Amino acid sequence: MVDGWPRDRVAIAGVGWTEYAKDSGVSTLTLALRAVSRALADAGLGHGDVDGVACHRVGDSVQAVLVAQALGVRDLRFHLDMFGGGGTSHQVVAQAALAVASGMAETVVCWRAVNARSEFRMGGTGRAAPDALEFAYQLPYGYATPPQQYAMLARAWMHARGAVPEDLGRVAITQREHALLSERAMMRKPLTMDDYLAARPIAEPLRLYDCCLETDAAVAVVVTSAERARALRQPPVLIAGAATGGGHWLFSNGREDPTVSAAADLAPRLYRAAGVGPDEIDVAELYDAFTFLVPLQLEDYGLVPRGETGGFYADGHARLGGRLPVNTHGGHLSEGYVHGINHIAEAATQLRGAAGARQVPGAETALTTGQPGYVGGTCSALVLRRDR
Repeated sequence: MVDGWPRDRVAIAGVGWTEYAKDSGVSTLTLALRAVSRALADAGLGHGDVDGVACHRVGDSVQAVLVAQALGVRDLRFHLDMFGGGGTSHQVVAQAALAVASGMAETVVCWRAVNARSEFRMGGTGRAAPDALEFAYQLPYGYATPPQQYAMLARAWMHARGAVPEDLGRVAITQREHALLSERAMMRKPLTMDDYLAARPIAEPLRLYDCCLETDAAVAVVVTSAERARALRQPPVLIAGAATGGGHWLFSNGREDPTVSAAADLAPRLYRAAGVGPDEIDVAELYDAFTFLVPLQLEDYGLVPRGETGGFYADGHARLGGRLPVNTHGGHLSEGYVHGINHIAEAATQLRGAAGARQVPGAETALTTGQPGYVGGTCSALVLRRDR
């Protein structure tokens, strides 16, 4: 154990996806069960092997215990139903790993299921506002949607770093290039800088292609011990390290600099738990609800010096074949928005060597992150490692 983390003792043994769609036509329970069943089949396991369930949601999906019941789990040894947005996405898997390492459970399925396009659109009308004190000061002014909230943070970050719209455009364009190599990605048309700059504004300085996709989908991963995973169908992907942390509320957070996220506090603990440094990361899957969050996290996780991310993208280092490929599946911007867990699934796929045309050759260590603490007030991340 390092800082309380069972380094390399727990693994991701299976991954599963549903189709990424604008209208799934089914309930979030059905989406969850499809993704979980496919992840179990990928691992060579069945429903009867499950004794733990874990998910996160914000009043927009099905309770974890109902998924457990539908799977036929009679003796549920571990249960986590976490309220929270993308900042909690990696914490769910970390808690499942701790349950396995402690012996509380043997096989935990983690998922996120959401009809975020056809049903509960985040920030949309027709539903109650989140029970956060901050909203009492925002709603009277019509200031409540994620693009509005993140636009202010994006402007502050751009001003502090001297970034220009083209710097954000290169993030969107690079991820679209990667998405074209993924059979699951929703966006299948190349994106040019002219396309990016001509796109309609959403909330200054964010344009259309700065914003993630609204998606109906579910993704699941199977967590079990590394020893057990080695006897299953797929190569194990070890959970080398995990960390969770705090974050910013937009107005009353007490943090003086909104251009440095809580991930900067979390990162040293994460690397220490995993026994690696940022220079050992081969591929990065960074939470990308909005483009600016990607270069911001490259800075805060110590992957690129502060203020140098514009050149990093301009020189092609984030592309496949570059120094550090970023969001190799297209991310939330071009693959689909499944609230963080599709980044974990992609990192595991890369470390298995099973990513096909978008495979990073020789990838051994991956960083995958949740939202870095803005708006929701929490952040989380994992370092995954190929089993040697």
